[in-house]
Amino acid sequence: MPRVLLLFARTSYRADAFLLAARRLGVDVTAGSNHRQVLADLAPGSTLSVGVKDVDRSTATIVRFASDYPLAAIVAAEDDFTPLAAAASEALGLTHHPREAVRYARDKALMRKRLSAAGVSSPWFHVASLHDDPVGVASETVFPCVLKPLSLSASRGVIRADAPDEFVRAWYRIRGILEEIDVAGRSEGVAAEILIEAYLPGREVVVEGIVAGGELLTLAILDKPDPMEGPLFEETILVTPSRLPDGVQDDIVSFVRRCAAHLGLSDGPIHAELRVDADQVSLLEIGPRSIGGRCSAILRFDPEAALEELILRHALGMPFHGFVREGGAAGVMMLPIPRGGVLRQVGGLEAALEVPGIEGLEITITPGQTVVPLPEGNRYLGFLFARAETPDQVETALRVAHARMEVEVEPA
Repeated sequence: MPRVLLLFARTSYRADAFLLAARRLGVDVTAGSNHRQVLADLAPGSTLSVGVKDVDRSTATIVRFASDYPLAAIVAAEDDFTPLAAAASEALGLTHHPREAVRYARDKALMRKRLSAAGVSSPWFHVASLHDDPVGVASETVFPCVLKPLSLSASRGVIRADAPDEFVRAWYRIRGILEEIDVAGRSEGVAAEILIEAYLPGREVVVEGIVAGGELLTLAILDKPDPMEGPLFEETILVTPSRLPDGVQDDIVSFVRRCAAHLGLSDGPIHAELRVDADQVSLLEIGPRSIGGRCSAILRFDPEAALEELILRHALGMPFHGFVREGGAAGVMMLPIPRGGVLRQVGGLEAALEVPGIEGLEITITPGQTVVPLPEGNRYLGFLFARAETPDQVETALRVAHARMEVEVEPA
């Protein structure tokens, strides 16, 4: 029976979905993490301690493990582990995006430079060190602009500035985030730098897909119906199928295919975020991973399969073409944290679940825990799921249900 190594953190939203998909496929699982896992239903030899700071060292650990427990695939359940998954897959000759391509995709500045050199239309951008004088950097910047940490995802630390004073405030805010979580020492090849680029107007969309042998299989295009204009860019609602015209969707897929090819992303999942303004399509980021949080729960495929199962099928060399997204529309709301403090309770849950079209609600932070909103925080309060005949019905259901919820946060 083939064995897959799943890499994830102790607090991963994604672990359960990948483990369930592996069971459905009937494959053995090893859980690799930088935290000790307690997974009683897994057999001996099914846990492995690895970290994300020293990729070469962790790769050597995986190679030694594979000599006793041969691996058929290595899959990262979340972004931090993608460099390790790529390096270890390369060492063992397993299917995965190349290590260099993963590095280009995860570093926002390298991504911009690579695509610009390939002639792909990109916004103006430059990179500044956190040790630079922000007043001086602001004096050489065109506004409006967006400041982004090079290595974080899910809009964490992303801030728009329309004037020099806003730029300086955003700079110090991002520096505080990076210093607190020590990003420079947490991931491979990440420097304490900020990407500064032009603000791109337009609607945001997400593309989920799998690249196999350099060919992109598009699994879903999702709309972000909320205006993402800043100064912060907290994601909330995602709805599929997209309501954009078919021609625009074709342009989006073609553009993502080009970007993935130029970056060298050749074998594995991709999660791309883009802006669409009239007939102009621009890439915000493209990750060598699948969609984060519990958002993948809205992506179901016929014959019966979840997104994680398709990813594992590809990695294991099993058939994964021929699956199509279920009919109808689906959506998820990533429940925002309204303010920082201590979460006391979340009320109105039963009322929210009574809204027609709502099919699920998960609160992922327990009362008594300290909560921190974006851009400093990296968690959502939970996830609200809806399914209906049309995208409009899904969006309405999510908004009505969320309005019935009451979140009580006590100042810390």
